[in-house]
Amino acid sequence: MDLQLTGKRALVTGAGRGIGKAVALRLAQEGAQVALLARSRDQLEATAAQLAGPSLVVPADTTDDAAVRAAVQAVVDAWGGVDVLVNAAARPASSAPVPSLADLGDDALRVEVETKVLGYLRCARAVAPHMTGQGWGRIVNVSGLNARATGNLVGTVRNVAVAAVTANLAEELGPHGVNVTCVHPGATVTERTPADVAAAPAATRIGRLVTADEVADVVVFLCSPRSVAVTGDAVAAGGGTPGVAVY
Repeated sequence: MDLQLTGKRALVTGAGRGIGKAVALRLAQEGAQVALLARSRDQLEATAAQLAGPSLVVPADTTDDAAVRAAVQAVVDAWGGVDVLVNAAARPASSAPVPSLADLGDDALRVEVETKVLGYLRCARAVAPHMTGQGWGRIVNVSGLNARATGNLVGTVRNVAVAAVTANLAEELGPHGVNVTCVHPGATVTERTPADVAAAPAATRIGRLVTADEVADVVVFLCSPRSVAVTGDAVAAGGGTPGVAVY
């Protein structure tokens, strides 16, 4: 299938590693021009060196609205606009034990909302006028399957909030040709995953963990003109959770 992404101008946040990096590489393979945003210039330049096609490195911290707006403007100045935004800049999920309610401090949630929820919103807010002005665009927010599970209050709240942001943006921007969707990965194999964990059987319907590249395939489809039938929705990309049916 031709995803019709050749020449599209994409901005990927969190592009220095993990799912964000995998999405950037896949978009470039599909012919898009890819601008890379994260806090670390070194990581972004390493990603840019692997891209097949035009790229742009725009380091920024998504907790800083002025920095986000400056980065988006740099992309617009260089390429004339933005067609696609993929929000993937977030703090990695912690492997530390989940604290009980009595031990859960306000900052544990505050920092996640500031980074993932408000960070995504800042980026969407900065690109939206360029997309609506041209009558077309795609915004994909990478969230997480904790949105559909209990046991980690902070993880659930931040990911449910991303899904809520997604649905509201889709409603507002849809009449202007901009689709907004959310992808919920589960535990995902990235370059930071130990080899023994990546190779071990997993409690998924496919019997293993999905890889960042496989999540990127889902994200990149949603970035394309082919995905017009999907907007405002959250798409699970975790290999399937046995015994759970989401209608």
